Amino acid sequence: MTRTSIATVCLSGTLEDRLEAAAAAGFDAVEIFENDLIASSDSPEDIRRRVADLGLTIDLYQPFRDAEAAPPPRFAAVERRFRAKLDLMARLGTDTILVCSSVAPDTVDDDALAADQLRHLATLAAERGMRIAYEALAWGRHVSTWEHSWEIVRRADHPALGLCLDSFHVLAHTEAYGEIAALPGDRVFFLQLADAPRLDMDVLQWSRHHRLFPLQGRLDLAGFTRAVLATGYAGPLSLEVFNDVFRQADPHRTAVDARRSLIALAADLTPAPHLGGIAFAELGVEPGTGPQLEAHLRTLGFAHTGQHRSKPVQLWEQGRARILLNAGAPTAIRAFALESDDPTASARRASELLAQPLPRRRRESEADLTAVTAPDGTEVFFCKGPAWRGDFLPTGENAAGRLIKEIDHLGLAQPFDRYDEAALFYRSVLGMTDDEAGEFAAPFGLMRTLAIRNEDRSVRLSLSVPLLRRGDWAPAVPHPQHITLLTSDITAIEHTVPIPANYFDDLAARGVRETTALYDEDGHGSYRQLFTPVVGRRVFFEVVQRVGGYRGYGFANDPVRMAAQRHERMASASGG
Repeated sequence: MTRTSIATVCLSGTLEDRLEAAAAAGFDAVEIFENDLIASSDSPEDIRRRVADLGLTIDLYQPFRDAEAAPPPRFAAVERRFRAKLDLMARLGTDTILVCSSVAPDTVDDDALAADQLRHLATLAAERGMRIAYEALAWGRHVSTWEHSWEIVRRADHPALGLCLDSFHVLAHTEAYGEIAALPGDRVFFLQLADAPRLDMDVLQWSRHHRLFPLQGRLDLAGFTRAVLATGYAGPLSLEVFNDVFRQADPHRTAVDARRSLIALAADLTPAPHLGGIAFAELGVEPGTGPQLEAHLRTLGFAHTGQHRSKPVQLWEQGRARILLNAGAPTAIRAFALESDDPTASARRASELLAQPLPRRRRESEADLTAVTAPDGTEVFFCKGPAWRGDFLPTGENAAGRLIKEIDHLGLAQPFDRYDEAALFYRSVLGMTDDEAGEFAAPFGLMRTLAIRNEDRSVRLSLSVPLLRRGDWAPAVPHPQHITLLTSDITAIEHTVPIPANYFDDLAARGVRETTALYDEDGHGSYRQLFTPVVGRRVFFEVVQRVGGYRGYGFANDPVRMAAQRHERMASASGG
């Protein structure tokens, strides 16, 4: 794989913390961000030694601002400052400095002047065996596109002056980047990669607060990277991501997530095997929640068909839906298993993408299921066929219920600082794609949702996160999770949380004749939803009916569902 690099600005902590995290995640190099160096108590020589001891190199020092097209009196100060940075780079042991297009108010709109001044600075750099990578900021005063920056580099015509191409600055302006591939590769000195959601806002604020790692946003990072590599560019794939959440998160986890994004972007991976559905979902059962979960399952038509040979785990079944209850674990979706055409290949791909393998203790006679751990701690198993069911001794109960057909999807709420990491994990490790995304105002704050699916929609996952609070989804309900079950007759489902009459009045005003369930529709069909109370502060079951090929998840109804569950919870607590 091409060398990988990460800018220290992507991570949290001291400069030393960031260097250690980058090395532990397997990066080859770092970009030293000037502010991070200034705040360090270590000398440049100490940092140079530390970087070398960690097996890293410093491939870029950045940024040097407001250099070109400066009025002559100011350019004298620019030159003094630049000479000082070259001295610093020599102490750090790096040979490339990023010069970004000027934003100074007195910058002159004169390409010839800009080229002359950059040529002069490149001459100073070349005398030290160094070079300049010139980057067009998307908000540059006069130079804001890669085409314009290339024109100035071409005019300057100095071997120590080349381009830095930054995916955010290019794609923030345009998706027409194909001509980049025609650039001479020896004039592209550095490549910086960042993804981002598509937001309608000031580009500077968008850049400084909302960048993401590749394949976490909506920019065409794959196409852009291919275009740059087509030039013959031989430098590292480097990440420069400004993100408020990443700058507060554990730097080691963020660094692993960052490198996973580059591995996925390079696409030199074991192909993702076809996934044929959710084989089972496993719920933890704390003391006191077991009877509630069992009661809900029996009401929904499930039967307790098996007991694990060596563990306190029950198997409940109905149709193709299988749910495990694991006693002694926190009440949550602990794990789920996916039917894979090739479990070994699924596990190999997961390992290539830095997913942590799950060590399992099992008896020799028990099924050997490969498993990895998702960012939120959920265990993901890969299996093929029913062999895993041999671990369960029959109880004699008959799984003959007809209410539920299968598990439709799993709802996995994410910790505040793991949402983007989880989305990348499930997309890349499982080879899945985004299905539906949105934000809505919930009773206790703004929520973001993202559904991810495989090609034939036999595996669907719904991720959610509270945007404006780090705590509970609702008071005393942290990070809720749910198993959504598919039925062919929603009217046969009983004992679920009541839905407010106001909701049905609104449906009637829209001409929808529905009196028992939440309702949604799209261009393919309609959707009906019912749900149980929250059990154990976190888990509930949802039952849905898809009519006529409906493809969504009913996200528009989530505020009503959450308010109804909250009302039911308060009524139960007060004995009402």
